[in-house]
Amino acid sequence: MNKEEASYRQILRTSSIIGGASVINIAIGLLRTKVVAVMMGPAGVGLIGLFTNIMTTAAVLAGAGVGTVGTRQIASASERGDLAELVIARRALFWGTLALSILGGAFLLLLRAPIAYRIWGDTSRSKDIAWLGFGVALAIASASQGALLNGLRRIKELALVSVLGAALATVLGIGALRLFGQQGLVIFVLASPLASFLLGHLFIARLAKIEAPPTPMLTMMGQWSILARLGFTFMLAGVASTFAQLLVRTMVQKDLGIDAMGFFQAAWAISMTYIGFVLGAMGTDFYPRLAGIIHDHDQCNRLVNEQTDIAVLLSGPVFITMLALAPWVIRLLYAGTFAPAAAILRWQVMGDVLKVASWPLGFILLAAGDGRNYLLAETSASAVFVLVSWVGLPLLGVRATGIAFLAMYSFLLPLVFWMARRRTRFTWDRQVVRHFSALALAVCAVFVLGSLSPVAGALVGCLMALAFGMNTLAQLSRMTNMGGPVGRMGAFARTLMEKVGA
Repeated sequence: MNKEEASYRQILRTSSIIGGASVINIAIGLLRTKVVAVMMGPAGVGLIGLFTNIMTTAAVLAGAGVGTVGTRQIASASERGDLAELVIARRALFWGTLALSILGGAFLLLLRAPIAYRIWGDTSRSKDIAWLGFGVALAIASASQGALLNGLRRIKELALVSVLGAALATVLGIGALRLFGQQGLVIFVLASPLASFLLGHLFIARLAKIEAPPTPMLTMMGQWSILARLGFTFMLAGVASTFAQLLVRTMVQKDLGIDAMGFFQAAWAISMTYIGFVLGAMGTDFYPRLAGIIHDHDQCNRLVNEQTDIAVLLSGPVFITMLALAPWVIRLLYAGTFAPAAAILRWQVMGDVLKVASWPLGFILLAAGDGRNYLLAETSASAVFVLVSWVGLPLLGVRATGIAFLAMYSFLLPLVFWMARRRTRFTWDRQVVRHFSALALAVCAVFVLGSLSPVAGALVGCLMALAFGMNTLAQLSRMTNMGGPVGRMGAFARTLMEKVGA
């Protein structure tokens, strides 16, 4: 097995583990979203989305980007085999995150009234905002746990935290809604960070203990300085993204009402869930690997091309299917009253195609510690999202949020490509361009046909998704030269594609 095959196998292995976890999470999410939609309706779903967005924005702000930089520091020390540096990085991450968790929770508690007034126009929700401060502290702490497991590339543990956390959060959240009704919405939102924190603590406690002398305070301060310097710009980039979502949700609620916000939340949740199996693998394995070789431009560019190609191949059939069946997916996962969310989802799928291509390029900036350009890219793209939503909502209604999502990634992809090219002289391989172009043409065709006739779009889209799925099997089999059942399936797909002249 040559080096290229080994790299593709590593990417595929991680994608299969994280992807498998995502599939289970999607199945759990089917139950969770269906129950919430039936019990609470669009208004309840919209309120959950708004509470979650407030908590996430505060957690990103208070977290100061330490989780992202912590992953980079731990992965870099682990790649070099520098045990002393690894110990220092772990200790700095733990104590730094502990302080930030306390500050983040206190921040939301103290500002509960102004935040509630700014979003709802009164302070009746101040108590709910105060409770979200507890979720902020848990979210920052669980992000630190994920950073440690990610930096050490403990893929299976991360997958288990994801799956078991989703299951536990679902049980706790639905139980709260059954017991307390509308008053249980905040508990439903808090259940996710609580479950992630508890399970993350359980798996980290099982890691091998490293015997090392106490770390001098000056050394710890040096690590905190790195975490703060790099983390600050990454934090600002994360805040720009989550704050943009919060602004759009607020505009939707004020201009179109709470039900419209529920439609937006429904489409957004589906989009973030189904694409997670690809993007989750990037953050889990690709980012730590890239951080270890970022100074070798040839290896870096090769790895980015490999990751992009795998991501496009794996996501292609999912995108086409989701685009073809959007109205039925919305009805299945939510209810018939959520039908307007289908139009938003179809535009978001178009944006997700561009998102899959842009994310590996963004990781070049993250791995290189280029916070300034990463911040510029994220804030500019978020501004496009808000601006297009602001202009489009009065004209097109809630569908404008989906169009704004596509506009955001249409702007971001060429921007991060230009930035990556300046830093590592990056360019896409011909194979990546060919696969991406085929996917882009397919989703455009299904989008147009589905707009004219939903039934015709569904039939043609499902056939195209099947064809793309067979091509994906054939391509992955060729890239990895795998044996066993997967290898036999790939060989069959290759034979079939050759017979039809593909």
